[in-house]
Amino acid sequence: MDEPTTIGDDFARALAAKAYDRLRELMDPEIDFRGLTPRRVWEADDSETVISAIVQQWFDDSDEIVALEHVETDTVADRERVGYRFRVRNPDAVPRRAAGLPGGARRQDRLDARRLLRLPSDLAPLRGVG
Repeated sequence: MDEPTTIGDDFARALAAKAYDRLRELMDPEIDFRGLTPRRVWEADDSETVISAIVQQWFDDSDEIVALEHVETDTVADRERVGYRFRVRNPDAVPRRAAGLPGGARRQDRLDARRLLRLPSDLAPLRGVG
């Protein structure tokens, strides 16, 4: 029997597929988003900004997310933690991995708060992947 998916699992899969309409469905329109990458803090108070000004900056059109290598989730009260790792290929750079360790609060079946630590894109360059 298949295990039921969680909002965090759905989020990671939608992000890997660049399925922006699905990401919109998963996020409350007034989401409180805070993200941290090595050189920048990212903030947004609505789902459209999360997608257009943050997610599409992290993974632009030339970034091919080749694989969703790992997803894990856990829930404590109204918080869900999801960890994920993608294999990403970009024509201008060596293949790389991107990972995120977000936690979020749920309101019914949508994310209404999101805290994200995105690990450096060059954290684990891949060798022999072309």
